[in-house]
Amino acid sequence: MKILVAGLAALVLLGAAGCKSAYVEADVVNASGAPVSLVEVDYPSASFGVESLGAGATYHYRFKILGDGATKVMWTDASRKEHSASGPVLREGQQGGLTVKIGSETAEWKTALQP
Repeated sequence: MKILVAGLAALVLLGAAGCKSAYVEADVVNASGAPVSLVEVDYPSASFGVESLGAGATYHYRFKILGDGATKVMWTDASRKEHSASGPVLREGQQGGLTVKIGSETAEWKTALQP
């Protein structure tokens, strides 16, 4: 009985080791030259953000894409002006890197995603 339980446990561990979920490693970079606040990135089925991001700072976030859809970033600059910029369409199952570089008026998106 102990051998059977040990064998089943080994199979479960081997199966789990072979499974790898697809995640996106995202970086939001403040290249505006001044602090920004209320930074929010929307992506299919969810969003993430940070309350404030200093000049030159980077915020890192990891997420999984569930569903297909567009991305968007919103932020408030140092003079309290709200900005937004549309980004790329993401597809469920993609993985890799995504960088959002916030400028003084708009944002630049860079993707390194694989299906």
